[in-house]
Amino acid sequence: MSKPKATVASAMPASLHASRPSRANRAFAGLSAGSATIILVVLAAVATFLLIEAWPALTGPESIDEHVSWIDAEKGQSLLQIIAYLIFGTLLVSAIALVIATPLAVGIALFISHYAPRRLAAGLGYLIDLLAAIPSVVYGLWGASVLVPALRPFFTWLTDNLGWIPLFAPDPVTGVASPTGRVALAAGIVLAIMIIPIISAVSREVFLQTPKLHEEAALALGATRWEMIRMAVFPFARSGVIGATMLGLGRALGETMAVYMILSGGLSFSWGVLQSGKHETIAAYIASQFPEANSWGVSALIAMGLALFIITLLVNMLARWIVSRRAEFSGAN
Repeated sequence: MSKPKATVASAMPASLHASRPSRANRAFAGLSAGSATIILVVLAAVATFLLIEAWPALTGPESIDEHVSWIDAEKGQSLLQIIAYLIFGTLLVSAIALVIATPLAVGIALFISHYAPRRLAAGLGYLIDLLAAIPSVVYGLWGASVLVPALRPFFTWLTDNLGWIPLFAPDPVTGVASPTGRVALAAGIVLAIMIIPIISAVSREVFLQTPKLHEEAALALGATRWEMIRMAVFPFARSGVIGATMLGLGRALGETMAVYMILSGGLSFSWGVLQSGKHETIAAYIASQFPEANSWGVSALIAMGLALFIITLLVNMLARWIVSRRAEFSGAN
């Protein structure tokens, strides 16, 4: 009876077997560490550039007031005050978008993951994801030409029936809602449509990761489908949904063209979202002032960009912290 032929692998020295995996592991570890280092270097480079370029504007407010046309010292508008106005407008419009988009996106994700038939769920998920591929300038054109005119009667109804609420208060001069409709609420609605795909996609994947044993156990105990979702799916996916909303908020904070094309800008701390000329976002303001800005103006605009960079960084850090707190419960680790 003939002996089995020795394979090439068995004939190779044991030291060669051990060296190949170790070299591959070291190479992969080096590539991973290099990729992470590149991200940190890029982030530090962006922060350093913003700080260096914004430093003249932050340390020389008197010179800025003299050389930048849109800073009117006689009206009490300093650079820091303008930045404060812009931060308020940015947060207000983004908050409106988040309040509108989050329940809609979570509902869409829940319908796709637990209610819709499989074929319908696949097609609907694909269509929702396609919304993220539409350029922001298209959203701006659609919002300015189609959505804003359609919302004017609704804005009038809000001021007539809910005008006693500060958010829906009419213009103090005219006593009615803005006739143009180019207000913070309109910009927030467009931003909500833009961030729905982000929140919905992440929430859908988190809902689908819920352990089937948890769902089946709830159903076996006599829970309805909604009770099962409330007791098993929502607690498991809570951190993921919060992280998804923070990602959507980050997108809304930095949006430029859609807000620039819809919102009638102004600088104030007004809470009236139906009043035009009261709010402006940092990104839209930079886009509107940059083409005609001189060297001092560019430094001032970069200071505003630094403020937006810090806000966005804080939002993402908050999202990461919230997700990491519940990583042990959700099985994310």
